[in-house]
Amino acid sequence: MQVVLLRVGIDTGSGGIHGPLFADGSFELIPIPDGFGVDSRTYGNTMGRRGRRFVDYFPATQRSQMDGRSMHVDPEFETFTYGDPTPPKQGLRRLQNGDFLVFYAGLSGWDFESSPALYIVGFFEVERAGLAPGFSAGELERLFGANFHVRHRGVFKQQRGKLVLVKGSSRSRLLERAVLLSEMAVDKKGRPLKVMSQPMREIFGDFGGKVSIQRSPPRWVREGNIARAERFIRSLA
Repeated sequence: MQVVLLRVGIDTGSGGIHGPLFADGSFELIPIPDGFGVDSRTYGNTMGRRGRRFVDYFPATQRSQMDGRSMHVDPEFETFTYGDPTPPKQGLRRLQNGDFLVFYAGLSGWDFESSPALYIVGFFEVERAGLAPGFSAGELERLFGANFHVRHRGVFKQQRGKLVLVKGSSRSRLLERAVLLSEMAVDKKGRPLKVMSQPMREIFGDFGGKVSIQRSPPRWVREGNIARAERFIRSLA
């Protein structure tokens, strides 16, 4: 059994905003911009779970610019797929049936005052994972056809050799309520830094002292904390 934490969704470094968090604990997981400009889903034509277009969550001065901007919808929670060709994510190909891939995102209060923080927003209970070349054409279509990296043929052709794909089972979830994961600390230079909160360290551990989760690679839960982490994640479903 493995449990991995992975940051996803729009943030100030990729998209320019934090996702909205509402006073009742619900949220919108807004995707990052599509760097290829190939997806038909845009911030202006996509409605969130709260019945508002994603573009409405941007500052008024940015809405005209972002209205027609296409989105990189990944992970997607319709068929539960995630894909990434970059080196930091290559280890995810080792995930096996029954493992957990836990997603967290940066959120900030929308209809109430709440400073930006990192929250658990969903998880996959893994069904399949691996590099794209390890799947047959039929498997790619059947398991991953809805994934951003697979549905766009030009993108897939370019990334295929290094593309890690993860498929979640039907027990995977996009949460209804966000779960606070971070607290504020400072780095060695005294700059503000989001780290795993103390209550969450008791569940997931401290990753060998690497508690920063602000812009980190995937964080793999160590063996001594896996059972506790699994119980916690299952309790969120």
